[in-house]
Amino acid sequence: MPHVNVKMYPGRTEEQKQALTQRIIDAFVETIGVQSKHMTVLIEDIQPDDWRAVVVEPEIIGKKDRLYKQAEYL
Repeated sequence: MPHVNVKMYPGRTEEQKQALTQRIIDAFVETIGVQSKHMTVLIEDIQPDDWRAVVVEPEIIGKKDRLYKQAEYL
């Protein structure tokens, strides 16, 4: 615990994904005091044509009561 799942459009490099992973871990360590050895981070590339079905409907609209930051496009 905790597990973070990042879904985004394809196109980022492996180096960008590694840097993002480290920043996510650092934020958790600094903010809630979790040890990095207990964290997992998953990054999924989602095609733009699949975004609504894979992300918007199940993850944003379907979990709106737990959403802490909403995108302006919604």
